[in-house]
Amino acid sequence: MRRILIPVLLVVFFSVTVSAESYIITGRATYADNSQVQLYDIGIDCEDGENDCLKFRGNTAQTDRYGNYTMVLSVNEEDNGTRILLTLRGEEFVHNIDLGLLESSQGTITQNIKLSQYPSPAGSGFSSGCCLLLFVIMAVYILAKTARMLSTKQGRLHFRGYKPVKTLECPKCNLVVSQSQLLRHLVVEHDMDITDAGQLTGKTMRKTWSEEE
Repeated sequence: MRRILIPVLLVVFFSVTVSAESYIITGRATYADNSQVQLYDIGIDCEDGENDCLKFRGNTAQTDRYGNYTMVLSVNEEDNGTRILLTLRGEEFVHNIDLGLLESSQGTITQNIKLSQYPSPAGSGFSSGCCLLLFVIMAVYILAKTARMLSTKQGRLHFRGYKPVKTLECPKCNLVVSQSQLLRHLVVEHDMDITDAGQLTGKTMRKTWSEEE
């Protein structure tokens, strides 16, 4: 039994091997303005219900810088007439596997692909690159500024939400006091009437506002 089984398996194996052949599709891919589609993948997809096509789905070929492509499929007699879709940049192009045409064309079938879309503007890639560069520069600037702020005590306090106390110079004695204590300083240290001290405090504060503006 074993002597009979081995020759049968060999016959089946070689019959399958011999029946399979290379089906080569070649051509040139262009845009609507006839410029070449450079370095893009051409894939194979299937129409709904086209089960015979499923074995070829996933095959890809990339165009060269001149838009030329070559796709090699392994087919047999049962694949004759199978309908496949060549896909490129979201567009689909029907191709019917024709073994008779393959034989008459010496093993290579030509199918040029012409997209209905136009190539992307050359400036779009440059603009994207500029935006990315600007984003990187801003990120580096922010990180450097944050690191510089955290390197000082005052900066760390500011980062935690603490703000420095605003100070004013006393118009009477030129002593620097906190803004909230100037009125008290004028009344207590310079024995001013509270109304006069309030007016002088307001005048001093208005000077700082004009300087900040």
